[in-house]
Amino acid sequence: MKRKKYMLNNIEKITERRKMAAEIIATVTNRLRSGWNPWADVSNSRQYSKFEDVIGIYTRYLQKLHANKTIKDSTFTDYRKRIRVLSEYNNNRTFPIIYIYQFDLSYMSDFLDYILLDRDASARTRNNYRVWLSSFCTWLTEKQYMDYNPVEKIKSLTEEEKKRCALTHTDLRRLKEYLEENNKYFLLICQMEYYTFIRPEELSNIRLRDINLKEQKVFIASSISKNRKDGMVGLNDVLIKTMLDLHIFDNDTNCYLFSTNFKPGYKKSTTRCFRNYFNKVRNALKFPDTYQFYSLKDSGIRDLANSEGIVIARDQARHTDISTTNKYLKGENMTVHEETKHFNGIL
Repeated sequence: MKRKKYMLNNIEKITERRKMAAEIIATVTNRLRSGWNPWADVSNSRQYSKFEDVIGIYTRYLQKLHANKTIKDSTFTDYRKRIRVLSEYNNNRTFPIIYIYQFDLSYMSDFLDYILLDRDASARTRNNYRVWLSSFCTWLTEKQYMDYNPVEKIKSLTEEEKKRCALTHTDLRRLKEYLEENNKYFLLICQMEYYTFIRPEELSNIRLRDINLKEQKVFIASSISKNRKDGMVGLNDVLIKTMLDLHIFDNDTNCYLFSTNFKPGYKKSTTRCFRNYFNKVRNALKFPDTYQFYSLKDSGIRDLANSEGIVIARDQARHTDISTTNKYLKGENMTVHEETKHFNGIL
């Protein structure tokens, strides 16, 4: 509670002074009941909206986007989780905020500290929450619940490198031999990741109709692509042979490429299934934890870049810039052009 004074001693007559005081009291009381705060610096009435109400509107907004396929299932699930964590944080505060204008820079900074310190999250997780907060504040600004995006003043933390590395050539051969004997359908999944660089979420949505066997290419529609753009990638001869050996194309073209037990079917598999089975294989082969399912993409980009050049690897990976492709090439895996070794310079 804070005291705010309205000085009326400039009014000479006591009766007029009391009349003015009564009017001020009535006006201020009504405004306070509607959520007004005499110390709040707001530019419109929307900023007096209740925090919980705005969260509810934002949640319904996301539900509509999800229903219209504007955002992916994973994005929708991720955003809902972050909203839930934010709501729990606010409810557990000694003095939770009530109005959206209280959702300011200091509050957001405290929330990110809560994620990092109280929830013992990594810098990467904290930064992911920061990205989501920025997206949320952009929506709030667009809807005039706030005047600007405060998250722009909050810096990202330096992150540790991802604990993921490409498989060595020896381990790739061991993986192939193991899966040829134990699960040829999952071998096809691993080969798809290694040769096509299709992201796991996209891979789970590929249908047989997306594959052009004659031209050896697969179409990734904008509706399932991460960057929301149509894409086309080449299918290696090894992939075509594996598919034919497994009679993949004997199935209906509307089937997903990977369904139950990683075989074609009408119910798509999930990226979690890919990861969980890969981890079982990793344990069986006593591979290090730094080997993850996505490591197959790292391995494929490394090997294609070293064999055919980084530009070809960039296009196959559907990267907009070579700098993105370079992130998959670490240390000894990075290419050096032979021409640089024998260039006759002036100096």
